[in-house]
Amino acid sequence: MRSSRSWWTVAALAVALVAPAACSHSAEPAASWETGPSAADSAPAAAPSSAAAPATPAGKPVHVRLLEGDGTTWGVGMPIIAYLSKKITDAHAFTAASAVTVNGQPAGGAWFFQKSAIYPGYPLEAHYRTEKYWPAHAKIHLDLTTKGQPAGTGLVFDNSLSLDMNTGPANVSKVDGKTERMVVTSDGKPVFTFPVSLGKASTPTFGGTKVVMEKDKVQRMTGPGYDLKVPWSVRITNSGEFFHSASWNGGNIGQRSTSHGCANLNVGDAQKFFDFTQVGDVAVFTGTGGPTMPSWDGYGDWNLAWKTWKAGGALKTA
Repeated sequence: MRSSRSWWTVAALAVALVAPAACSHSAEPAASWETGPSAADSAPAAAPSSAAAPATPAGKPVHVRLLEGDGTTWGVGMPIIAYLSKKITDAHAFTAASAVTVNGQPAGGAWFFQKSAIYPGYPLEAHYRTEKYWPAHAKIHLDLTTKGQPAGTGLVFDNSLSLDMNTGPANVSKVDGKTERMVVTSDGKPVFTFPVSLGKASTPTFGGTKVVMEKDKVQRMTGPGYDLKVPWSVRITNSGEFFHSASWNGGNIGQRSTSHGCANLNVGDAQKFFDFTQVGDVAVFTGTGGPTMPSWDGYGDWNLAWKTWKAGGALKTA
């Protein structure tokens, strides 16, 4: 079963969904200044004066807000996400004003820009990730000194931000559609092996790397011929893929793929995984028979090659 939702719906940690859901894919993706010359020796003494700071560029204000908050902890696959209140046309000042460190050292990552409908009035979002996943048990710091910086013709950023967040253990799930098995590791050590049932041929599960977006103890899922309240649901795409319990599909779990696209688990296994996983954890799907998850369908950032990512997406950054 796959829960459908507009792929722009906000993903937040452990937030219950209001709208009913159904299993199906949707396809929609520092300033400087100079002082004046010193007075000539022959000129009368003058009172000292300080140089004036440069005028702030004129333009409509662009506000930035972050998904993550100070002191929060996330899985190693979680990008830093910033939302912008205008469709900026130049990202060079934004990226130049950004400094990210991991355990006090430069992160070496890059921003990628894409359209958004997560928050009303914030039509653009920027994701920051490194070439590989964040290290586990790390401290991540962001300084985003954008206030007063240009954002394109007629646009100027009106605020600056900072962020201190953490990563937890490196929890990675590998799901194999050919063996109908899911192997979960934490910091490289095996934790669980669960049988699964993925999407059938007509509604295949996306392949590729996905990131846990939210957890719901009970998720309403609707579709042709069903309207169910599904326990232990862990969202991994905006278009409606979850790990979830499927008591009605017990005879197929571990044997064959028969779902509408979600990863069906036995009830006890689904609860164990729900209790174990955190938002930002990684799930890698192979052998599903489906296409690779689009990068915009949730946190599919890791499905883009690093070279592509560094180019900046909707706005060029180099």
